[in-house]
Amino acid sequence: MNGKLFLVLLAAGSSSRMGTGKKKEYMELGSGTVLSAALKNFLRTFAFDLTLVITPQGQAENAFEAIKCDKEASALLDKTQLEFVRGGATRQESVFNALSFLHEKNLSQTKKEDSIVLIHDAARPFVTAQIIQDTVRTAIEYGAAVPAIPPVDTQKEVESDGTIRRHLVRSQLCAVQTPQAFLLEPLFLCHKDAAGTGKEYTDDSEIWDAFPAHTGGKKIRVCKGDAANKKITFLQDIESKTQEEKSMIRIGFGTDLHRLVKGRNFFLGGVQIPCELGEEAHSDGDVLLHAITDALLGAAAMGDIGSYFPPEEAKWKDADSKMLLATVWKDIRQQGWSLNNLDCVVETEKPKFLPWREKVIESIAAILEVESSRVFVKAKTNEKLDAVGKCEAIKAYCTCLLTRD
Repeated sequence: MNGKLFLVLLAAGSSSRMGTGKKKEYMELGSGTVLSAALKNFLRTFAFDLTLVITPQGQAENAFEAIKCDKEASALLDKTQLEFVRGGATRQESVFNALSFLHEKNLSQTKKEDSIVLIHDAARPFVTAQIIQDTVRTAIEYGAAVPAIPPVDTQKEVESDGTIRRHLVRSQLCAVQTPQAFLLEPLFLCHKDAAGTGKEYTDDSEIWDAFPAHTGGKKIRVCKGDAANKKITFLQDIESKTQEEKSMIRIGFGTDLHRLVKGRNFFLGGVQIPCELGEEAHSDGDVLLHAITDALLGAAAMGDIGSYFPPEEAKWKDADSKMLLATVWKDIRQQGWSLNNLDCVVETEKPKFLPWREKVIESIAAILEVESSRVFVKAKTNEKLDAVGKCEAIKAYCTCLLTRD
């Protein structure tokens, strides 16, 4: 995208329905809080130019503590600039305060026109990287996007006296979630006009559609949501999720492919193997460690190697893939995950892998700090077919099993 990417986390509500006397966004969840869990999912997925946390008046320090108490969330703050903005009496007013802040903060008119803002309820800490990626990509293409899920039950429109007014067609309905993503400047102008109407709108998509003069008639595109992306409203919403996550098994799958060229070293599983060709890549090109990294991140629902270590960032040029995997694995273990096993396949014509297998297995086990019996790697030729068979490329696959007690 040509513009900037902004994130707004709404945490300005009173949490009165929790019945605990404590704001739900500051309540413990996993290795941190509800607020830190929501923030981590976004920062694992993208680097944001600016993140705004919207809080009640005088609550900025409390919100910051709810983030900093989480080691991973604190470490991920280097992927954004963090600011706190005072919320309003309604959700609509809180969002408008955030958009006004961004409108003033954003640099040029061109940047404003191309910039995307994501608006997310901080009380939805279970949002996935897939939802975030899909929403951003759809908004970049169409100007506005919301994730949604189909309703399970048949929906009816009801009169004030309790009788059914209209029988709705379930296949034409959806339940909208957050994050909702929009072009920043049109949404700001829509909110500015909405503030002057005295009407309270239910969400930002309704405001976007209410003022087509500012949006150029761009319609909001719906992308796939997830039933797990639920909003915490009552205490049992946290308690049930905590109970659910006490014991869990996750399977992950990763793959990577690199071109083989002259003048590069050949790395596999953290071991440099003599070969006249090496992997062409932004990092050291270790396809096996990259496949393992993606498998582990996928199993833990923590993004992918590209979002963790963006190839466009110069600091990852020729990076040691052992260090990349170790960094990711440390973060995954902080979430309480343990490795049951890895099973990997390498597709390559040469060099011959068998003489190096035990050394590669030991290298991977050492990076992950597990016994070597939990790691296995096998190699296949491609029978002289396609780029791998012609010694033009090397490919690796990995499946993993993670457990959490």
